[in-house]
Amino acid sequence: MTAITDFQVKTADGGRASLEEYRGKVLLIVNTASKCGFTPQYEGLEALHREYGDRGFEVLAFPCNQFGAQEPGDAAEIANFCSLTYDVTFPVFAKIDVNGAQADPLFERLKSDAPGVLGSKAIKWNFTKFLVNRYGEVVDRYAPTTKPDDIRKDIEKLL
Repeated sequence: MTAITDFQVKTADGGRASLEEYRGKVLLIVNTASKCGFTPQYEGLEALHREYGDRGFEVLAFPCNQFGAQEPGDAAEIANFCSLTYDVTFPVFAKIDVNGAQADPLFERLKSDAPGVLGSKAIKWNFTKFLVNRYGEVVDRYAPTTKPDDIRKDIEKLL
């Protein structure tokens, strides 16, 4: 089975990037939105990124407009919002779908490897989080209500 780091993803500038550059790192992959009640979690995600980045940890954000149309902006607007409002320094990739026929293959894999409540594969809302170990294996899935700080101990175990 391929590792999460074997996937290609769309970059905010319309290009493609390989997650290979994150091989050997612990990853927290999150579907995000700028106009969501959970949007202040960007602050906690950035805190984790800054605290553990030098130990091999990365947050990877994937904006999504599938939940309440809470990510209506284009890539430039999203980047501007993240930078100016939360001083985000972790990668924010292209806006994608995480559910349905057009769901990004990375999220299809994440959902398959870490189903939600009662085995549900669908992502229920923005700021669902997936923790990936250094081997590119999905370790856990966290609900949007789980604050980034509540994942700290799980990240530390993997580092």
